[in-house]
Amino acid sequence: MIKKSLVKSKNQYKVTFEVPADHIGAGREVRVLASFNDWSWDGGLVMKTGKDSYKATTELPAGHYQFRYLVDGWDWKNDESAEAYTDSGYGTINCCFALDAIAAKKAAPKKAAAKKAAAQPAAKKAAPAKKAAAKPVAKKAAPKKAATKKAAPAKKVAAKKADDLKRIEGIGPKIAGLLNAANIHTFAQLGKASPKKLADVLQAAGARFRLAKPDTWQEQAKLAAAGKDAELKKLQDSLKGGRR
Repeated sequence: MIKKSLVKSKNQYKVTFEVPADHIGAGREVRVLASFNDWSWDGGLVMKTGKDSYKATTELPAGHYQFRYLVDGWDWKNDESAEAYTDSGYGTINCCFALDAIAAKKAAPKKAAAKKAAAQPAAKKAAPAKKAAAKPVAKKAAPKKAATKKAAPAKKVAAKKADDLKRIEGIGPKIAGLLNAANIHTFAQLGKASPKKLADVLQAAGARFRLAKPDTWQEQAKLAAAGKDAELKKLQDSLKGGRR
């Protein structure tokens, strides 16, 4: 459960996270890992144990945030009373909440001057200058058009059609974007990618993506590339979040 209140003096919100102890278990270390702390255990918001719940408070600016509870450094829990939920991008679900934009204070209007400035006397009109006799302008010869050879139209290079990598169990929109950025756009390319390259892509993307396990991505991608949909479905039915 999340409680939020506006702190006008700081132009931020006070946000309190609270989760029942019976949802977590007694005597455990619980932290809030979220988009506002880069999903880091070390930088996570430590929740204090209360009578029947775990609770933590922080201050945040207006915006949209995702979060989850991490217990003892390995056991992920969701808030059962979250405002909304979304695909994390690597086979799990994140909790969401929003803090509305804070209206800026309007500045007090400046007082108009009490007295208007005295109007300046109108300046005397200057006598119009005599027009000089216009000299005839010599006509410029029309430039000769240079004969130009038409350039041959460039040959179009057929672009490879990208596949929907989200068909692979364990790959969500965000990981699909990371793979595209690493020049992996098709099932065939994913099937040929080395485990080290996939691990490097996830490692470079930050802490939240390092939990993804690409163990079966290549196997699934090869089946998808070969059009073996029935075999792919049978394999995916036996997986959970892309893992065996």
